[in-house]
Amino acid sequence: MSISSALSSALSGLTANSRMAEVAASNVSNALTEGYARREVNLSSRVIGMTGVGVTINGVTRHVNRGLLQDLRLSNASLGSRDTTKNFLLQFEKMLGTPDQASSLSGRIAALEKSLIEATARPESEARLAAVVDAARWLTQGMSDTSDQIQLARQSADASIAIQVEKVNSALRGVADINTKIRVSTVAGQDTTALMDQRQQLIDRISGIVPLREVARDNGQIALFTRGGSILLDGRPSVLGFAATGFITPDMTLASSALSGLTVNGQAVSTSPAGGRLGEGSLSALFDLRDRIVPESQIQIDALARDLIERFEAPDLDPTAVPGAAGLFTDDGAPFDALSETGLAGRLRLTDLVQPESGGALWRLRDGLGAASAGAAGYSGQLTAWSGALTAARAPASGGFTAGVRKFADLASELISSVTVRRLSSETEASFATARADGLRSELLRDGVDTDDEMQRLLQIEQAYAANARVIQTVDDMIQTILGI
Repeated sequence: MSISSALSSALSGLTANSRMAEVAASNVSNALTEGYARREVNLSSRVIGMTGVGVTINGVTRHVNRGLLQDLRLSNASLGSRDTTKNFLLQFEKMLGTPDQASSLSGRIAALEKSLIEATARPESEARLAAVVDAARWLTQGMSDTSDQIQLARQSADASIAIQVEKVNSALRGVADINTKIRVSTVAGQDTTALMDQRQQLIDRISGIVPLREVARDNGQIALFTRGGSILLDGRPSVLGFAATGFITPDMTLASSALSGLTVNGQAVSTSPAGGRLGEGSLSALFDLRDRIVPESQIQIDALARDLIERFEAPDLDPTAVPGAAGLFTDDGAPFDALSETGLAGRLRLTDLVQPESGGALWRLRDGLGAASAGAAGYSGQLTAWSGALTAARAPASGGFTAGVRKFADLASELISSVTVRRLSSETEASFATARADGLRSELLRDGVDTDDEMQRLLQIEQAYAANARVIQTVDDMIQTILGI
C-alpha cells in the first residue's frame, strides 16, 4: 500500500468514526424521546481502480418496525374509542348514584315512599304533608338534573369533536409540509432522519383520534389513509369539516340536520365505529356518544319520568281530579303527551296545586288535587292511593326495559343496573385495549435504543478512531523521515 493510500484510508476512517460517534451519541441522548428511531451509519468500501482507499458513508438508516408501529397506532385508536365510551358510562352511573347514597335516584324514590307512608299514618300533620312535597320535589329535581347533565355530556362531545377535527387538520398539514422537506432533502442527498422523527410524532399524535394506515411513496414521502379507506393525505392533505353546535337540546339529531356531521373534502362520511369510513378511534367514538349512546340514556331517563307521571295520572287514582288534567307529577305543569316524551325528565315537575309557595295547598295531598276546600283532617284514603300508585306493579310504556310489571323503585333499579353492567363491560374492553397497547409499545421500545449497546459501540468507535489516528501519525513520521534523508 502506498503512503497516499494509507493516508486516504485513515482520513476516511476518521470521518466515518466521527459520524458514527455523532449518531451513537444522538441515540443515547434521545433514548426516551417520543417518535425517535435508532440510527445507524451505513458504510461501504471505497475502491479506486483495484485498490481500496478507505470507506464511504452511504447515509444513515432509521430503524423502525413499521408493522409493529402500525399495530400500535390501530391499538391506540381502539383504546381512545373505548376510553371515550367508558368515561361517559362512568359519568352517567355517578349521575344516577348507588342505592346506598341518599342523594341517588334510588335514595330519592325511597325518601318519597317513606314520606307517603308516614303521612298516611298521620294525615292531619302538615309537617308530614310538607315532607311529602319536599321528597317529591327532590325526586323531580334529581331526574331533571340528570337529564341536564346528560345533555351537557352531549354538548361536551360535540365540542370535543370540533377540537379533534382541528387537531387532525393541523397535523395533516404538518405531515404534508414535512413530506415536501423530506423529498427536497432526499433529492439533495441530505440526511432526513430528523424530519422523519417529526413526521412520526405528528402521525402518532392523531393515530388515537383516527386510525391510520401509512403507505410509502417515492423520495421518502408517505400517504395516509383511514382504516375505512378514506384518503387523508396523498400529496395534498385532505380537509375534515365539522361545525360545532352552540346549544344542544334532547330533540336535536344528526338525521334532522340539527347537528353537524363530518365531511372529508366537502363529502359527507359515515362516522359509525363499526363499518364507518373513519374506523374505530376517539373521533368516531365521540360521534357515537353524541348521536347514539347519550340519546339512548336520555330515552331511558325520559321513560322513567313518563312512568312516574302516568302512575299519578291514572283516571281512578284521584276522584276529585278533572278528566285529562295533570296529576301529581307533570310535564312542566301540563299533562303528559306521548308525542312529547323526548326530554321529559328535564321538564318533570311537581304540580303547583300542592305547593303553598306556588299558590297551592298541602291539604290537597290528603283530599285530592281537584278538591275545592279542605276535608276531614284524619282522612288518609288519598294518601294511601298516592303511596299505592308509587309501589303498584306496572309495565313501562317505553325505554326498552325488559318485559314485565314492576313498581317504580324496581324500574329505577333496573335502569341503574343496566348502566352499571354496560360500564363494567366497557371497562373490561378498555382494560384489554390498554394491555394490548402497552404490550405493543413495550415491543416497539425493545426495538428502539439500547443505551448499553450504544455505549459499547462508542467504546469501539473510540478504539477505531485511535487506530486511524495512529495510522496518520505513522504516515506523518514516515514522511518526515523521508524528507530528512
